[in-house]
Amino acid sequence: MTFYQRLVTETVDGQMGLASVPQIQDGLTGRISRETYIAYLTEAYHHVKHTVPLMQAARARMDHDHQRFVEALDEYITEETGHEHWILSDIKNCGGDPVAVRDGEPRPATLAMTDYAYDYIRQANPMGFFGMVFVLEGTSVRLATQGAEAVARNLGLGPECFSYLSSHGALDMEHLTFFEKLMNQVDDPADQAAIIEVAKAIFERFANVFRAIPHVREAADA
Repeated sequence: MTFYQRLVTETVDGQMGLASVPQIQDGLTGRISRETYIAYLTEAYHHVKHTVPLMQAARARMDHDHQRFVEALDEYITEETGHEHWILSDIKNCGGDPVAVRDGEPRPATLAMTDYAYDYIRQANPMGFFGMVFVLEGTSVRLATQGAEAVARNLGLGPECFSYLSSHGALDMEHLTFFEKLMNQVDDPADQAAIIEVAKAIFERFANVFRAIPHVREAADA
């Protein structure tokens, strides 16, 4: 079994827990209100804006033995820079207030997730950050490829409301292929354990992020 296969296998409970969240299930079938979609985008903004800083923090703590992973983070940083601005644009196009979102605070569950990642990088093992990458990219692929189309159809929203999700469908599919190859180069047992530990923790915390989003279905389903 490759390390990537082991990562997938050992986080099955977390994957199932996240998939079972009602807000995720309704999002994938498009049975949500515009307000709920904007609430999702709001929390996405508040964790996506930390993606590059988290990558930079992990990169800064890696030693020469992890040069391949430093180079991978450099590639990720180039790809991920500025994505939070796409989310603000989507919020505006949906009729939300991007300035209020930008200047506002995340829900406690979102803050708990990003704080955990920063603390783990600083106090434990920066390689653990790849466990967060595994969770977020895998989830965004599902939401982008399945959920965005369903939400757009049910709410009558145009493609200008889905620039973040739509871009991440194809982009994160490419990333997942790259990520699998990268993880199969992780041969240090301590690094492997850290990645699995963080993945499990982020699955739980990301599920809480979705649970905290107001659960309002589309009016037609009420």
